[in-house]
Amino acid sequence: MLTALSIKNYALIEDIKIDLQQGLTIITGETGAGKSIMLGALGLLLGKRADYSVIKKDQNKCVIEGTFKVANYNLKGFFEREDLDYEETTIVRREILASGKSRAFINDTPVTLPVLVKLGDLLIDIHGQHQTLSLGENIYQFQVLDVLAQNRELLTPYKAELRSLRKLEQQLTELKEEQARAIKEHDYNLFLVTELEEAKLKAGMLEELEERFEELNNVEVLTEHLGSALEQVRQEEIGSVATLKNARMALSKISGLSAGYENLYERVQSVIIELDDIEQELENSLDRIEANPEELEEVNAKLQLLYNLQKKHAASTVEELLEITSALREKVDMTENAEANLEKLQKDIQHKKEELSKIAGEIHKQRAGVIPGFTKDVEKIIGDLGMPNARLKIELELQKEFFANGQDQLSWYLSANKGGNFTDIKKAASGGELSRIMLAVKSILATQSKLPTIIFDEIDTGVSGDIAQKMGDILQKMGSSMQVISITHLPQIAGKGSSHFKIFKQDEANTTVTKIRELSTGERIEELAMMLGGDTRSESAMAHARALLN
Repeated sequence: MLTALSIKNYALIEDIKIDLQQGLTIITGETGAGKSIMLGALGLLLGKRADYSVIKKDQNKCVIEGTFKVANYNLKGFFEREDLDYEETTIVRREILASGKSRAFINDTPVTLPVLVKLGDLLIDIHGQHQTLSLGENIYQFQVLDVLAQNRELLTPYKAELRSLRKLEQQLTELKEEQARAIKEHDYNLFLVTELEEAKLKAGMLEELEERFEELNNVEVLTEHLGSALEQVRQEEIGSVATLKNARMALSKISGLSAGYENLYERVQSVIIELDDIEQELENSLDRIEANPEELEEVNAKLQLLYNLQKKHAASTVEELLEITSALREKVDMTENAEANLEKLQKDIQHKKEELSKIAGEIHKQRAGVIPGFTKDVEKIIGDLGMPNARLKIELELQKEFFANGQDQLSWYLSANKGGNFTDIKKAASGGELSRIMLAVKSILATQSKLPTIIFDEIDTGVSGDIAQKMGDILQKMGSSMQVISITHLPQIAGKGSSHFKIFKQDEANTTVTKIRELSTGERIEELAMMLGGDTRSESAMAHARALLN
């Protein structure tokens, strides 16, 4: 429940603070006095987007602060989920800075606007002047039934499952599109991948083939120069091996004289061994070389194939060709296995639909269960409000399609007069009738949703006289179990309040400011007399005002 509201530097408001109690609180004031300004400030406190032009001129920021008693409303879970300090007296503050920034706090802890909105939805329901029209909107009609049916615990998993279904359906659409494209490209992709796989690609093969091609293509040159090298190594008189062997023999005779000579001997020995290996390698290489035109042609053909594949696929290496082969094979396999993938996805979708239908069926059942009692209660209340022959009919039909809140199609119809036809409620009801029906709906919801506070901004639009008196009785009754704040122009309703505030404009130092103050009993009588259109000096007007207040 809202126990205190403070507003500083907002539009025409410089600094106001009011203390509020449970019961029915009345707020009155002349048109343009600033009632909508106060509601706008309260809306900011509950998380609405800020309009920085509302900051009072020459001020750095505006501050709206509300104090709420929350002990009786089971809100500890909310505070725990949002990692906030729970206080039975909770303070919510919103600051709008002239720099263009906005800050929000719950018990002095900074919070985001979505968190503020969540808390606001749990604390206050503001019924604006134009919200009565929402009675004819399908979304609001569903909300009413779902509150009465206590469907929140079903709607949460339903919406989660619906999101999952939409994701699966999107995947199916994309898979079908991919399959359609893949089918068009399948034959060509299959040809490409077959061509690549038949080339028996492997890493490093290009370098090996190029090396072998050079050998086969230069047989005569290789034979000449390898033979010459081998001959030079093998000559017994001046050959490298013979010369080194003579040197080794000479060093062997002095190697024992010192470590240095022994080292020279071992080094010559190592060179002889290495040169023997070179000789053997030269001999083997020479034996291996022979003209082979067939192999040369075969190697050349393989090289040309690789060069052509690299050019076709814009690849600079065989390794890139291997990656391209893998990607093409994946596309071909996907096309060939698409039916199996489609079938699996379709089964998943069907299973998800069955789960959703089960939840939607429970939602439908609970909605249908509350409709008879709800229509009966509404008809009773609006009957007392001057619509004795009005009848409300609510049709709820289960559809095959999945909607955001179930599988139901919902329609509200009204027959305002005896023997009249049922017509869509937004077409059948006048402004005054809609106000009365909305008040009936709100009073029924108030007992069910257990909101701490509800604010009505001219719920009495289009009514007067005895009907206004009865609407006041309903508001007063609602105030016995919750906090009700009603902004009204009707004295019949204003007289029902347990407290009464007046909003008015006042000129101060060449500036017009909005003020609000609580009226004493005597001031309330004068205010009611003025609202009746009478003169406060008229004893009849004052007597009528006293009667309304009593």
